[in-house]
Formats: sequence, C-alpha cells, structure tokens
Amino acid sequence: MVERRKYHERLLAPVLDPLGAVIRLAQTQGEPDHVVYEGPEGWSFAAGPVAELRADRDGLVLTSEAGERSVGWTGRPLRQIPALLDTVPVEDWRVYGWAGFDIAAAKEGMFDLVGDDPFLHLMVPATEVRLHSTGTLLRALDADDLDTLEARLEAGTQAEFRAVPVDVSETDAEPYKRSVGRAVEAIREGRLQKVILSRVVPVEHPVDLIGTYGVGRRANTPARSFLLSLGGVKATGFSPETVVEVTSDGLVTTQPLAGTRARTGDGAVDTALKAELLADSKEIFEHAISVKVAYDELVELCGEASVEVPEFMVVRERGTVQHLASSVRGQLVGGDGAWDAFAALFPAVTASGVPKPAAYRVIRELESSERGLYSGAVLTFDSGGGLDAALVLRTVFQQDGRTWLRAGAGIVEQSRPERELTETCEKMASVATYIVPLGA
Repeated sequence: MVERRKYHERLLAPVLDPLGAVIRLAQTQGEPDHVVYEGPEGWSFAAGPVAELRADRDGLVLTSEAGERSVGWTGRPLRQIPALLDTVPVEDWRVYGWAGFDIAAAKEGMFDLVGDDPFLHLMVPATEVRLHSTGTLLRALDADDLDTLEARLEAGTQAEFRAVPVDVSETDAEPYKRSVGRAVEAIREGRLQKVILSRVVPVEHPVDLIGTYGVGRRANTPARSFLLSLGGVKATGFSPETVVEVTSDGLVTTQPLAGTRARTGDGAVDTALKAELLADSKEIFEHAISVKVAYDELVELCGEASVEVPEFMVVRERGTVQHLASSVRGQLVGGDGAWDAFAALFPAVTASGVPKPAAYRVIRELESSERGLYSGAVLTFDSGGGLDAALVLRTVFQQDGRTWLRAGAGIVEQSRPERELTETCEKMASVATYIVPLGA
C-alpha cells in the first residue's frame, strides 16, 4: 500500500499585487503543467501533477502513485470522480483543471457527437499557492519546495507587456451569418428554441499567454479568470459567469448570463445601451428561457422547495460588454454531491441552447470546428466537496502550434445575422484588445 502524503504548509502575509504574484509564479515555473485560477476567495497557483484524471469517449482514467483506475461511460460516471480522487495517496487535496464541451454529449450517451480528443483533465498538484486578502498559503508535498515558492514570490518585478490588438471583424463573418440564418430556420421548424453559435478567429503570430493574462486581467471585470497549461492544452481567459458553484455543505449556485450590449467606456453611451438592453424583447426572451432551464435543472436536482432566484435580470459589466444576469441556487439533497450538480448544469445553458440535446446537434451541424475547451469549464474541486467551475468564454486558446479566439451569440427566432456577428466581435474584444505577441 502506498503511504498517504500530507502537504507541508507555510502562511505568509498577504501580497499587495496577487495578480503580479501569480504571473511571476507562472513565468518562473519550470514544468509545463500549471494552472492559475481566480476564484471567489482570490487567486491560486498550482503546478506539478502528482495525480491526473482524464476522460475521453472511452471513459475516465485516474493515474497516480497508487496505480491506474478507470470508469466507463455507464450509469453516472461523473458522480464517481470524488471516489476516484480519494484513492490518490494525498490528503486534503484540491484538484485543478478543465472540462471540455464534449462532456455534454458523452454524459447523454450521444457519442456520435463526441470527438477523439480527451475532454476532461484534472490534476492534484505537488505545489500550490493560495493568495487571499487575509494571507498567502504555500502548500507543497516536498517541504523544500516551500522555500522555493517563497523565493519565487519575492522575486523581482515582472516584465512590462505590450499588447497588440487583433482584428476580429472579418474572419469567418459571412459563413457565420449564413449559419445564424440556418439556426433561425431550425428554430422556426421547431427543432429547438435557442442555440449558441460561435465563430473562430485564428491569431497568426505567436502569443505570450502569460503576458496576455496580465494585461487582459487588469483591463477586464470577470467573474473568474484563469491561465492554464495542462496536457498540451493552453488557454487564458476572463470568464463572465460560472457554470456552477458548490459549497462544502451542498449549496449550489449557477449564474446564467444572456443578453448583450457593448461597453464603450463612454458613460452616457453605455447608460443608453444598458437601457436598450433592458427593453429589447429578443434579449429578454433569450435571457428568460436560459434562467428557466437553469431553474428546472436545479429543481430536478435539489427539489422545488429549496430553489430560488435571488437575482433576476440585473446588468453585469464584463470587460467590453454588459449582460443581463441572474442567479439561481438550491440545496443538494439525498446524498448528491458537487459532481451531480456539475452533471446537471453542464454545459451552461448560455453556451449551448434550449433544449440542450437538440442544441448539441445543431452546433455540430453549423459550426466549422469542434469546440474543445471553448464553452467548457476551468475548475477547482477539493476533498471537502467544494467545486467552482468558470465558464470558458472570452479566452485565447493554444494547442498543437495554433492560437485562436472564439466567441458566440445566442440565437433565437428573432435573431438577425448582422447583429449576432456584431455581438461576437463585442465579446471577443475583451481578449482580442489585449493580445501580447511573444517577445513583445
């Protein structure tokens, strides 16, 4: 039997600039696999996997010092994730990683829509830094690594980054508008009520993801943010909403955003756009049906008595756009846990459609490439049962030598192709404005 290992810990004073601190940690990280995650309590940095959980169309596989364990796609495999992770010979773990869009079809048994690539990758890190307003917690399985982490935190100031905006207005514009028209036809035929269609904009030069994260995060107002390099998948983004949040005592919250107008930086113009957003019947309908789906999903999971909508159709400012936003929450019952909540709410209705299974098919028919991480989640999950999953939007992606941006818009029967194209540009600007070329 493999002996269970404990994290050595060291508590330091809060840092004045936690964003700058995680950027320094990412810049000086010797191993390629690491994750930066900005959650509700602050920033975290994790690196050096000692155990990894992956999923593809064949099932889930956990690899650790204790060996390999696997689970197939029968029954409720996501529910078995905590039990799999509990076999890792590490105490008091927190995993970091990502979940791709293909989990949506896999958990529904729609394997004809699932690609060949992995669509879930979580890691238990060897080292971890949690930067909160009350203090900085260093954690390491090897005690000597605490000194290394502290030294890296105290290193000199980070380099200055220079962003060069990327034009997103023309690439794939006409094909995208045609796809919007075809989606409206599908809605009028009764196949579905709403679908989110996205478009891809390649970035033709090498990009410094760490620099882009630094410049972009200082300019954005996200619900969550992240920077990751894990298993060959690299991304940095400024998430406008969470897919699901689950506390250790089973309170589940989801925050659907749907309905969009630009933010220009001109107060008078933005106020007028906000009023227009709140009065637009198409945007209100798109938002309302998204909230209804999230509510129904939580009722099925938590029971009607505990589900509530504490916020409905407020306006949230997220970088270069403003959205209609609501919050839906409920209390888990009957032995369900965080991954039951994740399975019920993933993918976010605001990144898929209504009803979801029909939307998966229309997305596959009308989009030019598989989504991969786009509209999936970057997440943390801990041994106490808490889970926090950020929706992967407003993101720059890197994989296999390619770099690209991607954004979508919610299509309903009243949608107009030109307006939906404009909306994708408004959303992509939250990232495209802050792209840092490699070496700049």
